[in-house]
Amino acid sequence: MDMIDTTTELGKGMFSMYKKYDALRFSGYIQPQFQYISSKGAKSFSGGDFPAAVNNRFTLRRGRLRVDYERHNDDGTPSVLFAFQFDGTERGVFIRDFYGRFFEHKWDVLSISGGMFARPFGYEVNLASADRESPERGRMSQLLMRTERDLGAMISFEPRRKDHPLRFLKIDAGLFNGQGLSGPSDFDSHKDLIARIALKPVALNASGWKLSGGISTLYGGMQQFTKYIYRSGNGPNGHEGFMVDSAVTNEGKIAPRHYYGADVQLRIPNKKGFTELRAEYLRGTQTATAASSETPGTIPVDAIGNHAPLYIRKFDGAYIYFLQHLGSPEHQIALKYDWYDPNLALSGHQIGQANTNTTEADIRFDTFGAGYLYYVNEHLKITLWYDLVRNESTDLQGYTTDVKDNVFTCRLQYRF
Repeated sequence: MDMIDTTTELGKGMFSMYKKYDALRFSGYIQPQFQYISSKGAKSFSGGDFPAAVNNRFTLRRGRLRVDYERHNDDGTPSVLFAFQFDGTERGVFIRDFYGRFFEHKWDVLSISGGMFARPFGYEVNLASADRESPERGRMSQLLMRTERDLGAMISFEPRRKDHPLRFLKIDAGLFNGQGLSGPSDFDSHKDLIARIALKPVALNASGWKLSGGISTLYGGMQQFTKYIYRSGNGPNGHEGFMVDSAVTNEGKIAPRHYYGADVQLRIPNKKGFTELRAEYLRGTQTATAASSETPGTIPVDAIGNHAPLYIRKFDGAYIYFLQHLGSPEHQIALKYDWYDPNLALSGHQIGQANTNTTEADIRFDTFGAGYLYYVNEHLKITLWYDLVRNESTDLQGYTTDVKDNVFTCRLQYRF
């Protein structure tokens, strides 16, 4: 810009354009990868199920392009932000973020967001895929909050003044449609209330140990378009299973989706790099279908087009990370354990017994992951990761023993 002659009309126009669009920022990343799974056609939460005749594949897991436009006041404080993000792979092009955010300046503590953006729940859901050490989020996060984002509006409390007494605190609360990107539009008038109270990293001692964490809640549900609702109970053969409630008054009511979670992160600096521990636990009630505990994106229907019955389950799940740099910031190992139990009322060989109405959606899975990460530079990351997946043994056909679905992933991430 120093070479532009601002005394000419052309120079004035170019300088005006520069000032207007200097707030525009482009960023993105792509994640090409190779994967190998223990058996052909296995179902997987490591980038999707494998086709029937495939046990290894090259895929483009994510291809993100993001545009941010941020305007500031004369004193340098943010005024308004727009964000647009697209995801392009061999499977197509999809939107991810489309939202705007306004910052108030009377107290410098509040902001209001509206559009499509990440739900303010938990830590892993909001940790960007480009920054996360494991290739994928846990099974629980993927099922309960597929694609992590939803349409809604949110108000945030986050002090922007360095001398504010609550500068270590961030509170988000919003109303959302509920189905997120897993469906084309909202299918009922009920909204999900999602809130999170987070403690920003605070120093614990002079050595630089830092602790952060948060508590989250989702209080929502979905309309019952059928009178047939299944809940846990004793079946006609005396076994625990699902009992149908077919009261006519069920239709039109709201079936619950209530989640409660807590997370914590502890970072310990080393001479070069750091050691970090992360943990998050989630528990609640989920309404879904017989075949899956995933949050429905559309009104569930059966094979002939009738409204399918809803299944209400009590669930819990968690993950634990251990991260360690190996003598330099470029080399890092990561260990991860996560579990998801979609049905706390049943376990083991209770699942699959006659007349219990149970399916693979009721099976608990435990995943043990380990990986090596090499940060070549700020633009390139190499990940070698192996997931050891274990399901509980049941009486359900195909799941009487552990399914062969362990996955190895080799990924390159290019980022700008």
